[in-house]
Amino acid sequence: MMSKLLLCFLFFLSSSQLLSSSFSFSNSTKLCPHQQALALLHLKQSFSIDNSSSWDCDSNGITSYPKTESWKKGSDCCSWDGVTCDWVTGHIIGLDLSCSWLFGIIHSNSTLFLLPHLRRLNLAFNDFNYSSVSIGFGRFSSLMHLNLSYSLFSGKIAPEIFHLSNLVSLDLSGNYKAEFAPHGFNSLTLDLSNCEFSGSIPTSIGNLKSLKTLDLSNCEFSGSIPTSICNLTNLQDLRFYDNLFTGTIPSRLYTLASLVSLDLSLNKLTGHIGEFRFDSLEYIDLSMNELHGSIPSSIFKLVNHRYLVLSSNNFSGVLETSNFGKLRNLTSLDLSNNMLSLITSANSNSILPSIVNLDLSNNNISGVWSWNMGKDTLRYLNLSYNIISGFETLPWKNIGILDLHSNLLQGPLPTPPNTAFFFSGNAIRNLDFNDNKLEGPVPRSLIICRKLKVLDLGNNVINDTFPHWLGTLPKLQVLVLRSNSFHGHIGRSKIKSPFMSLRIIDLAHNDFEGDLPEMYLRSLKATMNVDECNMTRKYMGDSYYQDSVMVTIKGLEIEFVKILDTFTTIDLSSNTFQGEIPKSIGNLNSLRGLNLSHNNLVGHIPPSFKNLKLLESLDLSSNKLIGRIPQELTSLTFLEVLNLSQNNLTGFIPRGNQFETFGNDSYNENLGLCGFPLSKKCTTDETLKPSKEMDAEFESGFDWKITLMGYGCGLIIGLSLGCLIFLTGKPKWLTTMVEENIHKKITRSKRSTCRRGARRK
Repeated sequence: MMSKLLLCFLFFLSSSQLLSSSFSFSNSTKLCPHQQALALLHLKQSFSIDNSSSWDCDSNGITSYPKTESWKKGSDCCSWDGVTCDWVTGHIIGLDLSCSWLFGIIHSNSTLFLLPHLRRLNLAFNDFNYSSVSIGFGRFSSLMHLNLSYSLFSGKIAPEIFHLSNLVSLDLSGNYKAEFAPHGFNSLTLDLSNCEFSGSIPTSIGNLKSLKTLDLSNCEFSGSIPTSICNLTNLQDLRFYDNLFTGTIPSRLYTLASLVSLDLSLNKLTGHIGEFRFDSLEYIDLSMNELHGSIPSSIFKLVNHRYLVLSSNNFSGVLETSNFGKLRNLTSLDLSNNMLSLITSANSNSILPSIVNLDLSNNNISGVWSWNMGKDTLRYLNLSYNIISGFETLPWKNIGILDLHSNLLQGPLPTPPNTAFFFSGNAIRNLDFNDNKLEGPVPRSLIICRKLKVLDLGNNVINDTFPHWLGTLPKLQVLVLRSNSFHGHIGRSKIKSPFMSLRIIDLAHNDFEGDLPEMYLRSLKATMNVDECNMTRKYMGDSYYQDSVMVTIKGLEIEFVKILDTFTTIDLSSNTFQGEIPKSIGNLNSLRGLNLSHNNLVGHIPPSFKNLKLLESLDLSSNKLIGRIPQELTSLTFLEVLNLSQNNLTGFIPRGNQFETFGNDSYNENLGLCGFPLSKKCTTDETLKPSKEMDAEFESGFDWKITLMGYGCGLIIGLSLGCLIFLTGKPKWLTTMVEENIHKKITRSKRSTCRRGARRK
């Protein structure tokens, strides 16, 4: 008992001493000096607050807010947002006003420069309205880190900044046409990316002997890469991507022993790649240049290598899988868009054991694929645009994206040897087998792929009925079955709400028959009620790979390399569907494209199509549709392509909005149509007589209370007018009534589309 009391007493005593020392420490902490607080308050007053000044932050998921709102006179400035003080002296040593909605000019006499003890200054992501980086920034003799990125600075950078002896990192990226002359700069990190520089890099940059990181990416530098770069013997990270550099890569660059990361992509560099002398490199990106020749053997000896991208050049030759034997740490390899061939060596399956992303697309790889690298690690494999004829197995149990489109694959769809085990992790989300010679039915094993988002089996010779069981896949957004031998009635589904997430469905050029699948169309919830005003532009995919799909829209076959999350289209063309067009299609109000052409559809064009407010392309050509073109379609102000040709439509063509822009081709071979833009003029009866479907639509929604009120009012007005005419005998004002055209022309907004270049074989 006594021992317990003693322990409690000792604990209480030690706690009291700790509390006492903490209290005395807090009392000894000095408040922010009055002059420095005053300088901050004056600085606050020199700016206005505008949330659009920091929109870059919000668009990149970084929270922005006006930090200076917490700066109040009479309070300790060390407690203000963005302010850091030295606990001993009380001096302000850090100021972080990044993403703070600041708008205004920083003049050379700004009170910002009255904070001489600053070690860190971050003013990134504001709008300083083309302020210059003035001499005042050179007064911060203790400054170690300076970040002025993406804040609309411009003009000449004060040379005094480059003489700050304690400066470790300088980030001026994302500013406007800055000019610099880096003499005597001792910083370890220099970031001037996205600054719209022009001309060549000054050779004096080779004098910055202490540099470890040099980032001049995404500017407008031109000319050759200066050989003086090779004097930077401490350089670890060199980024010159997205400029206009020409000529060859300096030979001495391959001898920098300290270099870990090299990115010269997106330039116009020519010549061969030299031999690397040291194995310190972990990251190389030379993509999108004009380099040629073979890939040097020294690259395959970089044992620390993790990331190698040589895509979109003119490299040629034959690679053996054994070449990659020493790259056991490599996680990403991209040799796409070259002219390389591949030979599989013995024991190749143990090569690249850490590989995660492999892209060899658009090369000259042929034969049966048998290289099964990274069985446990591979998540992305792109072998599209080659001449591969088959696969031995699909052993990758964690693969998420498999892109084999535009090859010469034959036989049944590639399936793993043990389907249940292979798909047990449900990792697969994109399967693209488009443009091959695959046959047989769609394998039922796909029903296990619960994360599947994109399934593209178009342009093969698959012979099957509609795979209705795919409707159970909860995340399936893109289904392309076009140009195969699918056949039969689509019919009704036993699934309660099939294809809930589907946004792109392409069943064109098959042998489907019967009525249009109204039940499936009604369940496409992802094509309904998309609020684009409250959505950011997002694309399907991730940072490494963006899902793509080939669709026919606006009369063109287009490959969407990036699929916008809000893009929706339905293509059921070139089948033998019959019956009427379901009115329920009008509920799919987020549709961008609808193609029902080249079928045997009958009946009228549903007026409910007026609800497709985002529709850009409508093709109902080559059917047996009758009646008038609904006037309601003129409300579709996004409509850019309309094809109603080769039907049996009659009556006048509606006028107004987009209908003022369509030519004769939109209405060809409808002998009963008249009016603009056709040469056939309409008679009075054709102009005024309502169509049968209009009558039905009118009657079904008419309120008989309003009808009775109309009859009553009409009777009174009629009697009054009769008396007036009888008494005066001069109904001139009635005879002067004329019809007025109140249709307004709205200029179409043109949308540019990107098309992939022709396939290289």
